[in-house]
Amino acid sequence: MCSMGRKRPNEDDGKRRATMTRVAEELGVSAMTVSNAYNRPERLSAALRERIFETARRLEYPGPNPLGQSLRSGRVGALGVIYDNLLSYAFEDQAAVSFLRGVSAAAEAEGLGLTLVPGSPRGERDATAIGRTLVDGFVVYSVADGDPVLEAALERGLPAVTVDQPRVEGVSFVGIDDEAAARAAAEHLIELGHRRYGVVSFGLSPDWRVGIADEERQRSASYRVSRSRLEGFAAALAAGGVSWSEVPVYECPSSSKALGRDAAEVVLSRVPRPTAVLATSDELAQGVMEAARERGLSVPNDLSVVGFDDVPEAAIATPPLTTVRQDHVEKGALAGRLLVARLREKETEDTYLLPTGLVVRGSTGPPPRTP
Repeated sequence: MCSMGRKRPNEDDGKRRATMTRVAEELGVSAMTVSNAYNRPERLSAALRERIFETARRLEYPGPNPLGQSLRSGRVGALGVIYDNLLSYAFEDQAAVSFLRGVSAAAEAEGLGLTLVPGSPRGERDATAIGRTLVDGFVVYSVADGDPVLEAALERGLPAVTVDQPRVEGVSFVGIDDEAAARAAAEHLIELGHRRYGVVSFGLSPDWRVGIADEERQRSASYRVSRSRLEGFAAALAAGGVSWSEVPVYECPSSSKALGRDAAEVVLSRVPRPTAVLATSDELAQGVMEAARERGLSVPNDLSVVGFDDVPEAAIATPPLTTVRQDHVEKGALAGRLLVARLREKETEDTYLLPTGLVVRGSTGPPPRTP
């Protein structure tokens, strides 16, 4: 059989693939010396490093394979952030932006990168993506109880920190006392004399339901933050003599001004109309104020509105928004630092609760004298 034209397996066709070994052969040095030029430059003289880089450029050697390096070292050099919403949410919601700024600051202080692991359309979580995510550990940011993505992350055995929700035994937690903070917001309205209320909430469970949530839906909420804030509102109103069963709670699938407007259209259509609305986020609260203006209602003369978060826009809203302040940047930074500590196998506390405070601004006042 004629074998002309068939290249033998070891035959060099003049275009050998550029490798670290090839660069080392060209220079007459060891592969370890070439590796040091990229990974431990302080071990080589400047002249030798430049000779190595010049040879690498001439041979079109791109440098060490990052994946191979991570497999050898057991470290990827990145923190993963798991969260419940779509990728765009991380850049649109001001609270999420601030939180990620904090995590990023903690990561970059350690020379680490950040990998976002967002939710899926209509809440359909793809737990298999966790197995393909190259990270050294996870910050789990505000996901539902029993989220399959959380379970998949914990099954990998990597260090993890949860933020806001849920609380998992053996995993450090960073958050606030949501129930107490919400109670303070509602008590402010009680003290002003309000008796008729509406509530606009972000999701109670990850099924993207929209509309009025009955008390059973509220009690069975799988988002701990939503459940706790509603419990705080309810406790304060009950103590003030207001029946919670008469308060409409409108559930939105996420947190945005547009969703807040839609919710307000329903809540403010009730007869008699509420004189105060409690929202579980500033984004939703600002949407409520926009809807009120479109109806010709004055905030706060006709309607008082309270938000939650104290995002930057809250102070410059029209009118400035009364809200619960929490430090989202510090929350993210603390979560990042805790995860780094766990990567280094340092001891950490189980629970870290950051302070909150009610910031009273121009969106709240006494109820109108006439219905």
